[in-house]
Amino acid sequence: MNTVGIIGAGEVGSNIARALISIGYNVVVANSRGPETLRQLIQSLGPSARAATAAEAAEAGDFVVIAVPLKLANDMPVMELAGKIVLDTNNYMSWRDGNYPMIDSGERTVYELRQEHLPTSKVVQAFTHIQAPRITNAGLPRGARRRLAFPISSNFPEAIELVAALFDRLGYDTVDNSPLRESWKTAPGQPAWRDLNHQNRDELIENISKAQRFVLR
Repeated sequence: MNTVGIIGAGEVGSNIARALISIGYNVVVANSRGPETLRQLIQSLGPSARAATAAEAAEAGDFVVIAVPLKLANDMPVMELAGKIVLDTNNYMSWRDGNYPMIDSGERTVYELRQEHLPTSKVVQAFTHIQAPRITNAGLPRGARRRLAFPISSNFPEAIELVAALFDRLGYDTVDNSPLRESWKTAPGQPAWRDLNHQNRDELIENISKAQRFVLR
């Protein structure tokens, strides 16, 4: 695997692209406005990056990063994402995404909804607990006491394995909080979210254990 499709070219998507290029990946980047609007970004990323449509990025990637809000789910290239591991970077923010009653009621998590929108893909929560500019520069060697840790969640063990290995190469630890229905434990407002800037693996495990479910009515 050496090519990653990235759908979303904002702060999150562009910083993930830089991080992946730094460890040897090629990236194919798409946004909602068309490849011609990405010239400046692609130039800054260098020869390991190229611009494409969302469908082209999905088809080209050995795995794919989605760095756009859930509200744009209808714009996802479902067919081209079929069978692929899809890293979902989204955190549910009602002020941005609008209200999703199934999430607010606790019936579904945001990643379960993404999985339902992409029924033939293998969705995994990833890159949700780090500020975008830090993705490229906050990594530490394996075993470092203050190495940051991030939650990952999926219904597919192979997706967890891929993302855990990817984060390790980037200098981060992970905590498997699978399956997707358990991902509410790291959602905004939970202890794991409040400490996202500085928690190591042991601290993240403890914070996940402190999660309390609350329902918006």
